[in-house]
Amino acid sequence: MKKFFSLLLVFAIVAIASWQVYKRITASANKNRPDRSAVPVAIETKPIRKDIIRDIGVFTGSLLPKSQFVVAPKVAGWLEKLLVNIGDEVHQNQVIAILDDEEFTQQVQQVRAEVQVAKANAENCTSDLDIAKREYDRAKALREKQIASASELDESEAAFNACQTRLKVSLAQVAQKEAALKAADVRLSYTKVQAFWEDGGDTRVVGERFVDEGALLQVNEPIVSILENNPLTAVVYVIERDYQKVKVGQQSIITNDAYPDKTFTGNVVRIAPLLKESSRQARVEIEIPNPGQLLKPGMFVRAQIEFARHDNAMLVPYTALVKREGKEGIFIADLNNLKALFTPVKTGIINGELVEVIEPDISGFIVTLGNHLLEDGSDITVSEKNRPEKAPQNRESRSDKESVSAGPGDSR
Repeated sequence: MKKFFSLLLVFAIVAIASWQVYKRITASANKNRPDRSAVPVAIETKPIRKDIIRDIGVFTGSLLPKSQFVVAPKVAGWLEKLLVNIGDEVHQNQVIAILDDEEFTQQVQQVRAEVQVAKANAENCTSDLDIAKREYDRAKALREKQIASASELDESEAAFNACQTRLKVSLAQVAQKEAALKAADVRLSYTKVQAFWEDGGDTRVVGERFVDEGALLQVNEPIVSILENNPLTAVVYVIERDYQKVKVGQQSIITNDAYPDKTFTGNVVRIAPLLKESSRQARVEIEIPNPGQLLKPGMFVRAQIEFARHDNAMLVPYTALVKREGKEGIFIADLNNLKALFTPVKTGIINGELVEVIEPDISGFIVTLGNHLLEDGSDITVSEKNRPEKAPQNRESRSDKESVSAGPGDSR
């Protein structure tokens, strides 16, 4: 039992000694720590100014042609001539390739001959019908005079009806053969492959060539691709934060590494109604006029879209923003009394190194360097080159500033 109390006494003595050492170390550290409110802080200032600030989104993407399609034959055959090449201009309905048409020409001639045979047969049936009709009329008249028998009248009537039926069949055969001739003519026309489109301009350009002359083409095998390069479409992707800011009709400034000294202007024409789950981005299409054909499909571009523009906005450098006790604000330099006054602010547009201050209405000089060492009311020192010739009085008194501090806080 005595050993237990002895051990307990030793632990107590060690604990008291440790506490005394800790107090001495803490007191020494506090003694050596500078008092930011007591020691003047060297600062740099800049005047609060009013100017234009814009909220601009910068996006990257690629250029696509407004429309693109491939030209392919509707019939199989040997490619006899290819009349265009990469980069050539193509007009609407222009023939761009010719296939070997010998087989299709023979088919047209054969069907045309069949049409002639069908027409001759129809003419023969017409002649037979006229003869049968006269016989029927004569037998009918003789029967009325009781000269011809009833069987003779029936026989002539049956012959007349048979001729009518044969004529209808022959005329149907003529129509059938004429339709076959039209089909053969169409197949023959397919040997001249055309570039066909309806909407857009009359001139487009060949983007790619897929085959050479002499190739045996199958139906729908691509020959060339046709592009519409004026206007072009820039496809960019926006994140969730900017999605609600993008509107159809907004103007966009386009830049490209191939033309570093040029800018191009476009307009937002389409916005995807969904964001891809994998990237949380939405597709936005910008239409860019390209009359000089300087821009090409596949080029990498940067698109700047102006979301908002505020004229006569109060602007401060971004480095002036600090946080004290969970509030975002700035230090206004009272250069007459050499004091730094902390003022909570509500910010608006942030564009690069500039920040818009929405509330409160402030003026004077703000601290841009050394503000991380300041507290509200800290003493400051300003170098002569940084000191203005005449320091303007703050429009707010101390009590006014305190009442403003109780207003709206952080807006971000």
